[in-house]
Amino acid sequence: MTVTRTELGRARRARRTVYLLRTEAKPDANPPTRTVPDVSARRTRSRRPILRWLFAVPLVALLVADLAGCGSSGTKSGAGAAAKTANDVSEAGDIPDTQAFVPFTYPAGRIMVKVPEGWAGSETAGTVRFADRFNAVELSSTNRPSAPTVASATQDEVPALRASVPGFASPNVSTVIRPAGPVVVVTYQADSPKDAVTGASRRLTVERYEYWKDGTETIVTVSAPIGADNVDPWKTVTGSVAWT
Repeated sequence: MTVTRTELGRARRARRTVYLLRTEAKPDANPPTRTVPDVSARRTRSRRPILRWLFAVPLVALLVADLAGCGSSGTKSGAGAAAKTANDVSEAGDIPDTQAFVPFTYPAGRIMVKVPEGWAGSETAGTVRFADRFNAVELSSTNRPSAPTVASATQDEVPALRASVPGFASPNVSTVIRPAGPVVVVTYQADSPKDAVTGASRRLTVERYEYWKDGTETIVTVSAPIGADNVDPWKTVTGSVAWT
């Protein structure tokens, strides 16, 4: 029997097809297994993009916030920030720790006293006033034959202040010691003079120190908005009083 090339080719292709089918159908006796390092490596690779995002998002947010702060016209840095802080402190009534004090001679009261440098000064009917916003130091004097006492201040001066001071309230009379000697102090609350620009008024804490020597009573009055922490500045003022 003669076999043609065509029939020979068909037989070869048939045998090859059967071989391939048997190979694919036969299960692998030793299938590859995933080792623990392989699984760990795959998990690590799968987490890397997430970790990159977790670290990248906060950094991007910080950079955006920083650029926004730097680009806001530059008024919140340097001298602008310092000026804003100074204004905030002054509005609150606290006198800055950097405030300087200079000596002032008050001839009518026969004293020398340190007053805040740079504060606006004025004089009305013998009363000298130094003021910055709602903070103030006032100097006045009167003839008095004897030194004031807690009893005399309570009986005479508190009623007089109540009748003349707008918003007078919560008076208290005591005695303190200063380098110039014992001083009667009348503390109370009052309304401040209205601001010349805004017309606003603030509630004040007022401390009235009454010094006396040789028939002259010199009064040093300090005032600030309620809640202001000016203990040290007021000690500087009232502790500097010296007779001339």
